[in-house]
Amino acid sequence: MRPSVRNLMARPEMAALLIFLALLVVFSVLNDRFFTTGNMTVYLQPIPEIAIVAMGITILIIAGEFDLSVGSVFGLSPMVTVLLMQNGWPIAVAILIGLLIAALIGFANGLITLKLKIPSFIATLGMLFMARSLAVVLAGGFPPVFPRELDVSWLVGRLDLWLVTPRISLLYMVAIALVLGFVLRRMDFGHWIFATGGHPQAARDMGIKTERVKMACFMLCATLAGLAGIIQSFRVKVIVPNLGTGLEMQAIAAAVIGGVALTGGVGSILGAVVGTLLIAMIENILILSGVNANWFMFAVGAMIVVAVVLNTQTRLKAEGMKG
Repeated sequence: MRPSVRNLMARPEMAALLIFLALLVVFSVLNDRFFTTGNMTVYLQPIPEIAIVAMGITILIIAGEFDLSVGSVFGLSPMVTVLLMQNGWPIAVAILIGLLIAALIGFANGLITLKLKIPSFIATLGMLFMARSLAVVLAGGFPPVFPRELDVSWLVGRLDLWLVTPRISLLYMVAIALVLGFVLRRMDFGHWIFATGGHPQAARDMGIKTERVKMACFMLCATLAGLAGIIQSFRVKVIVPNLGTGLEMQAIAAAVIGGVALTGGVGSILGAVVGTLLIAMIENILILSGVNANWFMFAVGAMIVVAVVLNTQTRLKAEGMKG
């Protein structure tokens, strides 16, 4: 029993999960409008897009790299997709091309970082501006009109569940989380990602192609950002060049709150999802309580500090139980 408790405490997402459960109980007691069907539906609505980006960021950080361009990719991919649909391209082909553009940006990020030896923080910061500029240029100064006659219910339609009616995209998020979680924990490639970020020299000594692993993570991260952007633009049926501005910081915050270590080698998909749920919960309760929205970033910053402190303390406690 004791080893199982120790292993549970050592999991990177444990602090975020405890904070989430505590706040869920507290907010339900303090505000009777929080746990209602209408509010839960509103609360869950934007979570799939943010969580999908956070999952990609988490995997890349575990591998020891960063991507600050995900917010711009989030805006560029749907811009390309909608423009293609406007010009008569089939919706499936347009989406695939939009995702391909995102993957190519991820490839470019990896190429600059790994071949030119430019820190990923700098490389992706430059790509943030370049991708955003491309979205503005493609828009031509006027946001394109979303083809409203298109049936996109298969991607963003509503589900009729017991208490809430979330978007179908929530199922896509869960499916992606399950697949990525399985890859990270059960497959060799997942073990390579942890080794590449946590012990790069040892990984190379073991014969792991660390550059290929990181390149795959760069491309996966960017592709997930592009997919999330397409989902959001289809949900709101509006596409503007500044879609996703600032999203990179929100996704990184969700990853850090979820227990990812910025030094690499530590993190989990569940942590990214729980971190996203926490950030959305804070925003939701501030709105319900009528608190000034400017306090949102303060609350997120405080939650990052609390989550990191709790994670550190629980890991130390777990290590102390080894004896």
